[in-house]
Amino acid sequence: MTARPGFTFCICPDGQLIREHIAALLDASQPADGKAWERHVFWGDEEPGPQFWEQLTLQGLFGTPRAVIIRNAQNMPAATWKRISAALGTPNPQCWPFLCLEVPWEKGQPKVPAAIGKLRCLSFADSRGWVWRSAGLDEHAVRAYVRRRAQELGIVFARGALEQLCAALPCDAAAIEQELAKLALFHGEPVTAEMAASAGHAPEFNIFHFMRLLQSGNAAGAWEQVTCGQRHDDGLLFPFLGLLAREARILWQLLAGERVRLHPADAAQKQALARRLGTHGLSRLFELIMLAEWQVKSGERSPAQALDALVGELTILFS
Repeated sequence: MTARPGFTFCICPDGQLIREHIAALLDASQPADGKAWERHVFWGDEEPGPQFWEQLTLQGLFGTPRAVIIRNAQNMPAATWKRISAALGTPNPQCWPFLCLEVPWEKGQPKVPAAIGKLRCLSFADSRGWVWRSAGLDEHAVRAYVRRRAQELGIVFARGALEQLCAALPCDAAAIEQELAKLALFHGEPVTAEMAASAGHAPEFNIFHFMRLLQSGNAAGAWEQVTCGQRHDDGLLFPFLGLLAREARILWQLLAGERVRLHPADAAQKQALARRLGTHGLSRLFELIMLAEWQVKSGERSPAQALDALVGELTILFS
């Protein structure tokens, strides 16, 4: 196996950039025996079980080289971090741990929890150059990222289309990858400025107004907002489910205490809503979204029928 760090810290708020960085490191450090890296992913939001500690510490004569990746590691308790730090003090040639701190940045520095910042394993990794730091994408970095990935995917832009695309995309690598994957389906046909400008567009949806209508028993008004008066358009259900699922994920993150980028005007309302619905209400919301999708895909209901039923169930949930 070529020389590689004993363990690596990845400090970046963008999970897609972290995945790309880890993949590049593993590709550049292929085991000498020709075996491929086994990748084992764990999440800091969950209590690490026996399998995690076994993958982190186990050594054997004929063991397979493995990458142990801990996503959202900043959410692990201080006691768990102390145990990990102690385990990292014993070199393991068969294991490459990646500790991913997916934290926001302020004033050019990542907001690493104080308990983690004081750990010996982090200071040791810093002294060895085993820490990768990235503030993620900003407006300037988006252009370079899009240009590189478009070239790799064979996407061709017409005049002015690249600028339009970059202006329409968020500073989020995963969202950018989704839009580029759609454009790659054109197989070399130039992407026009009009096509690029529509990338990442999501129709406006005021979930608070929608829920106020439901809470007041005004299902007709809620329906009107969902469909914009186009009640018989069968193409409305799945865009609405996408918007509703996005809001549900945000509410779940807020309830779990995660950091979510929100407009200041919406933050307090969404936090209050997340607390009011609680885990039971949000679980029910996810269930209704999946049920509506299953009903259509299984042929049990038409999209219009599924949307009617969904609005009825949401009226009960939000009231």
